[in-house]
Amino acid sequence: MSKLAILAQRAGAGRITTVFVMMVIGGVAAFGFVPGMTETDMATRLVVRDLALPALAPASIGEGYWRESRIERGDTLGSVLARLSITDRAAQQFLRTDQGARPLYQLMPGKSVRVETDDDGRLISLRYLAQGGALLRVDRRADGFVAASAPPGYGVRTEVRAGEIRSSLFGAADAVGLPDAVTMQLAEVFSGDIDFYHDLRRGDRFAVVYEMRDVDGAPAGAGKLVAAEFVNKGVAYRAFLWRGADGSEAYYTEFGKNLRKAFLRSPVEFTRITSGFSLARFHPFLQTWRAHKGVDFAAPTGTAVRAAGDGKVIFAGRQNGYGNVVILQHGGANSTVYAHLSRFAAGTRPGARVGQGTVIGYVGQTGWATGPHLHYEFRVNSIQRNPMTIALPDAPPLAAADRPAYVTRIAPLADALALGQVVTIAAGE
Repeated sequence: MSKLAILAQRAGAGRITTVFVMMVIGGVAAFGFVPGMTETDMATRLVVRDLALPALAPASIGEGYWRESRIERGDTLGSVLARLSITDRAAQQFLRTDQGARPLYQLMPGKSVRVETDDDGRLISLRYLAQGGALLRVDRRADGFVAASAPPGYGVRTEVRAGEIRSSLFGAADAVGLPDAVTMQLAEVFSGDIDFYHDLRRGDRFAVVYEMRDVDGAPAGAGKLVAAEFVNKGVAYRAFLWRGADGSEAYYTEFGKNLRKAFLRSPVEFTRITSGFSLARFHPFLQTWRAHKGVDFAAPTGTAVRAAGDGKVIFAGRQNGYGNVVILQHGGANSTVYAHLSRFAAGTRPGARVGQGTVIGYVGQTGWATGPHLHYEFRVNSIQRNPMTIALPDAPPLAAADRPAYVTRIAPLADALALGQVVTIAAGE
């Protein structure tokens, strides 16, 4: 396809002569060709216009280039300034001696220093979120520098991302710049409907709307997932965040169904199953065939173990082959077992109430275990059932009184998700 060409050359002080070469058919510019037409069938017309140049104002001291550097272990103020290409001796002297710049004397690994410099490497401005949450601001004035600390300005904005699964969820998320923290939330929200270890297929798609936090106008990390759609095996699942008047948060479908199940399918985030529920398995520790009425999740020692559902701790201690084990009693006849723990979380003791997702212990290798893993059981009337296949009940739906406000709230979010999916499909075609 031929394109509109724009050629420019300087023609005397303060003016530019612009030449437009236009493909014209019957007086209308053509951006596509009718079948059977060739470029030789088209006439060309030369148009020359004089355009006045705008007056260019000299750059002010406030105009420069922002750079950012993350503080590493062992860094000094000098090494950070060198990485930021600051060659301003006056600025370096001020930052080392002024009392207002003292927060820079205690650099915290993982935090960032942002600077604005001019073309010559002179410091114009510096921003550093110090320990305790105060924002250090250093600014250049006509007569020198000024340093002051104050609470930073916080802001929250939303972003939309959409992707398609080619090899893995994290691979697709990285390809579209989705933060890992949001990817984890995406998997968690749909974990009751999608098994992200076995159910993903090439061509599955997702679209998300999520919060990004800003501190003093600079990105400060991802926040909550606000809305999401995941198309798995041709079936679309949607989730929208609803914040209740009492401060509670939950995800619901567009029809008000709670996405949260009464129980988590897996008490350990992003791991793999090394031994499933079976009536006959060769026990690696006992070296004999016996039933394995639970599921083993492989994970490094110290990995957090979460309560699968709301409940009460009825046992937390050592128990034969289970090693360190926690048993939770849930509403009705259901109970869950978490075995081979390396240690218990603070507050995990008999009689304590825990909510779904609360960390109750950490993966270990105690009891009859040949390697670090979590042995997890789901019991109904004290009889073990397969936690990976048993039908899990839903949590309560959205309250009827909240429905009108909820519908209004999710309407623009649903539009954003639809747009994200359209863009993804178009990109994949």
